[in-house]
Amino acid sequence: MKKLWGIAIMVVFIIVGLGMFWMLPGDRIKQAQQMKANGNYDYAIILGAKVNGEVPSLSLRYRLESAVEYATQYPHVQLVLSGGQGKDEGISEAEAMYRYLQEHGIAKERLIMEDQSTSTNENLQFSQTIIPEVEGVTIISSDYHLARARFLARQIGWESDVVAAKTPESVKAKVGFRERLALLKTWLFRR
Repeated sequence: MKKLWGIAIMVVFIIVGLGMFWMLPGDRIKQAQQMKANGNYDYAIILGAKVNGEVPSLSLRYRLESAVEYATQYPHVQLVLSGGQGKDEGISEAEAMYRYLQEHGIAKERLIMEDQSTSTNENLQFSQTIIPEVEGVTIISSDYHLARARFLARQIGWESDVVAAKTPESVKAKVGFRERLALLKTWLFRR
């Protein structure tokens, strides 16, 4: 009987732990989306995403659509296009963003390319080295990605607000789970 109680208590702890694993990062992900940008910062960093050959993936296109809308509303904001080139990408994510934004009427004088990064942490660190010293930036990325991006921005001394791009329905479940794991890893290892 004692053994059954021990197992029952262990099962309860596991269920509670899994619930916290799911809910706490999920709550942070939702909170981050509420820090909506209003043109206060002079720089907005668009975080890269997959490029198919030389064409932005749907996730990247949604980020770029949000960036065009924001840049049109706040014409003083400079856009940092942050993303390197993966092995299966024909061009860097930054180059794909540059082309898209040019095609959608954003002046090249407003675009700053950072084309070496391979992670969210590198997106922000490498961007920090190519823009003047600032106290904060606007982060443009997929809605699920913003909590981790804001946390990493704080780690390098930046305040931030956000422009949340929608997430494609086809990847919501996958990235929802993956991002929770990535957010926990980021909290633990601070990168």
